[in-house]
Amino acid sequence: MTSYAEKGLKPAVNYEAFHHVTFWVGNAKQAASYYITHFGFHYVGYRGLETKDRDVSSHAVGNGKLVFVFKSSLQPGNEEMSEFLGTHGDGVKDVAFTVENARACYQMAVDKGAMPIREPWTESDEDGEVTMATIRVYGDTDHTFVEKSKYNGRFLPGYITPAFDFSDFDSMLPPVSVEFIDHCVSNQPEDKMVEITERYEKILGFHRFWSVDDKDIHTEYSSLRSIVMADWDEAIKMPINEPAEGLRKSQIQEYIEFNGGPGIQHIAVRTNDIITAVSNMKKRGAQFLFTPKTYYDDLRERLKHSKVKISEDMDMLEKLHILVDFDDQGYLLQIFTMPLEDRPTFFLEFIQRHNHQGFGAGNFGQLFKAIEREQALRGNL
Repeated sequence: MTSYAEKGLKPAVNYEAFHHVTFWVGNAKQAASYYITHFGFHYVGYRGLETKDRDVSSHAVGNGKLVFVFKSSLQPGNEEMSEFLGTHGDGVKDVAFTVENARACYQMAVDKGAMPIREPWTESDEDGEVTMATIRVYGDTDHTFVEKSKYNGRFLPGYITPAFDFSDFDSMLPPVSVEFIDHCVSNQPEDKMVEITERYEKILGFHRFWSVDDKDIHTEYSSLRSIVMADWDEAIKMPINEPAEGLRKSQIQEYIEFNGGPGIQHIAVRTNDIITAVSNMKKRGAQFLFTPKTYYDDLRERLKHSKVKISEDMDMLEKLHILVDFDDQGYLLQIFTMPLEDRPTFFLEFIQRHNHQGFGAGNFGQLFKAIEREQALRGNL
């Protein structure tokens, strides 16, 4: 496990945060309601036939500063969306960043080798204007730059509050408190990780923030390598994973095969109270990976020899299957959902940090074992 202090030269553009994540799905209304029901999201806005959008329906839902946008085709013959869904199934199409200057970000990225997807354009309504531009770094996954300093609206221009926002239903369920996207994880085929990280360095001006290799992260059957890329101010973090050779198929390779290539495997959501958040998501029907009692027996023993003290109730963490990783400075708490699609291609992570900026390397082995149990049930191990 390696942390990196060297950022290289400061790029000429400034990134501020994750803005939103766009999913292309077969039925956007149903996908939005799934996240509202199980994860406590709320309606942010809608675009569709009622807003004179004739081709694509967009349902934006979110919680805290986190926004997911689910998009579906409204017309037969949308070849781009049909091809994406046929290859990948429902999944992440675009990870958007809030930036200081969308045109400058786009021009720098294209000049340095990014595939141009959509040149800068501006949208406006009564709340102001937003400038956006879209590029591609790898596969079918895009990045949109969002410049919103002249916009005072809730999300983006053109989105309205739909009549079917499920607010009455949502008020009947326990609330889930989350803050923002902590990191967004990409899976790549074997021997492609370094190439993609170098593209993030060259095209976006990101730098290496943290990494692990297969000596650190492995089980009896499988292993991975991971490099976390970050912008200069380290508000945006993008771990890039690849499988390493093992006795059986790793969860990274399983993802690549079922996704039809590289893409976004999971999104980590920050919360400041993971116990309450997970407790309430379970009451709402969310399903999480199981962690055996032996993990917590070993954890309690290791913590006896650490100066770090876990302030949360360990029995409650065990009951909820929440994982703990720690070093001499602090600790983090994390938990992973079961796959959220029929294909084992996408899931969510929920994470709470206590002076710890790692990514749960101490838990990767346990996480892999949990996923391997599910792989075995799917016949994919």
